[in-house]
Amino acid sequence: MVIKKSDARREPFDREKLEKGIQQALRKRPVSQIDIENVLDELEENAILLGRSSHEISSTEVGRMVLEKLYDLDRVAYVRFASVYRNFENVEEFVREIETLSGLKDSTLKERK
Repeated sequence: MVIKKSDARREPFDREKLEKGIQQALRKRPVSQIDIENVLDELEENAILLGRSSHEISSTEVGRMVLEKLYDLDRVAYVRFASVYRNFENVEEFVREIETLSGLKDSTLKERK
């Protein structure tokens, strides 16, 4: 079961709903359906592991896991998903997220040198 962050309602884990959100974020991006299926499989497995004891996981945790997977898979999709998931209210929040990504990229490049 997934516990909704807005009102604490519980609903069954819905792989199709998760797939629609990920597909929307990846729309017109160069990511194969096989890669998407692999991400969905990993997300579902992780959700099962995290919810093993109580049979529940929060939608916040599911969203965080999706963001982690999209960050590794496609940064544009990550920002798209984050803009909906984090409910950016203005352009400044959107720009701040992109700047954070750019800063992470710069620090990663410095670490490799």
